[in-house]
Amino acid sequence: MDILNVSTNKNTEMIDITHKIQEVVTKSGVNSGVCTVFIPHTTAAVTINENADPDVVHDILMELNKVIPFKDGYLHMEGNSAAHIKASMFGFSEQIIIENGKLVLGTWQGIYFCELDGPRKRKAYIKIIG
Repeated sequence: MDILNVSTNKNTEMIDITHKIQEVVTKSGVNSGVCTVFIPHTTAAVTINENADPDVVHDILMELNKVIPFKDGYLHMEGNSAAHIKASMFGFSEQIIIENGKLVLGTWQGIYFCELDGPRKRKAYIKIIG
């Protein structure tokens, strides 16, 4: 298992980690298999979405923050219930097929670390199975 350290700078942001995950795959030497990316945090997540147009990430976060506002009468004493809800909606893991030593992603797809309660220092666990 490899650990990817991620430093976030905003309350909510999506950071493209595709190239870092591919580096882990390359380093593993696995030609055909599966890569699992797991986020060990309750207020962060991982997703796969378009990485060609940064406006897509902007639009996702804008709408997510409209649907689940930061302040909405939540009872959780830490005050970050919105982040917990958003993280649960995205999910905490993704599996990506590896073929010919490369992540199998669509033309416009990238892997995003989703910060939902930042800024913070975070981790992503990466497990390669050949």
